[in-house]
Amino acid sequence: MLVLGVESSCDETSVAIVRDGKEVLSNVILTQIDIHKKFGGVVPEVASRHHVYNVSMVFKEAFAKANVKEEDIDLVAVTEGPGLIGSLLVGINAAKTFAYIYNKPIIGVNHLAGHIYANQIEHEMEFPLIALLVSGGNTELVYMKDHFDFEIIGETLDDAVGEAYDKVARVLNLSYPGGPEVDKRAALGKDTYKLPRVMLNHDDYNFSFSGLKSAVINLVHNLHQRNEEVDVNNMCASFQSSVIDVLVNKTLKAVNEYNAKMLVVAGGVSANKGLKNALEKVVPCKLSIPSIKYCTDNAAMIAACGYYQYKKTHQTRALDINGSSTMELKSL
Repeated sequence: MLVLGVESSCDETSVAIVRDGKEVLSNVILTQIDIHKKFGGVVPEVASRHHVYNVSMVFKEAFAKANVKEEDIDLVAVTEGPGLIGSLLVGINAAKTFAYIYNKPIIGVNHLAGHIYANQIEHEMEFPLIALLVSGGNTELVYMKDHFDFEIIGETLDDAVGEAYDKVARVLNLSYPGGPEVDKRAALGKDTYKLPRVMLNHDDYNFSFSGLKSAVINLVHNLHQRNEEVDVNNMCASFQSSVIDVLVNKTLKAVNEYNAKMLVVAGGVSANKGLKNALEKVVPCKLSIPSIKYCTDNAAMIAACGYYQYKKTHQTRALDINGSSTMELKSL
């Protein structure tokens, strides 16, 4: 079964063609990082305009790389949320236009489910499992008893972990996007600033990163006020150590209490080397982390997720799919 995936929830325009949820024939990603770098973050209106400009070209390249014809597609899967509404609508309308012209069935895919199912491309999910979903907009622990059976057992009460990384990077005058830069600098430094481990010892599975972010901002400000130099590598190492201690502690607790056979890590922050190394040392079950090319936003994960979603429900949609900026992760 050939599935055409379309992803445009933020600042990547991506189109992919995947066979049977596993074989990625093409996965074209056109990023806007260089465009938004001068702003220090994604500007929604700028992002949506560039999606409009690029989407037809990305479609064309995806089919060329896959060496298949439009008529060969069996199903169209498109991200319908969550994300930036203007960006989402560009991908949705492009996908619906394709489905209409070539008379193909179409389904909408939850972007967060897509990140989880990025793992299914290279591995085989084993249930029950715990999914640690860590990205710029989300930090959640999800319990899954079966495919598309999502139970959110913990989530951030304020900032998502990826958002905290970007804000700390900005305070330290590091380049955008901040996450990879902080991760790289952390490997060169030491945990000397002893930042707080917020909610580490709470009995629940929830997270909070706003206080940690504020602690870094205040510490940097106080050091500048005293004309003391900020050791950027050590500050990154201290911040990342705090984040990883909390993420690993809560995740390990969930894995043990829910008797999970597998831990799945999903979302852009799953590319973080510090987090990966820490989890590999302590997780007692199988650990699944996607290759870097499937960690960040991409259409291959949407196509793969769409394939398994269709296998479970055998349901498609009329051409009434609309974008949702706040779409929640729900069971099917």
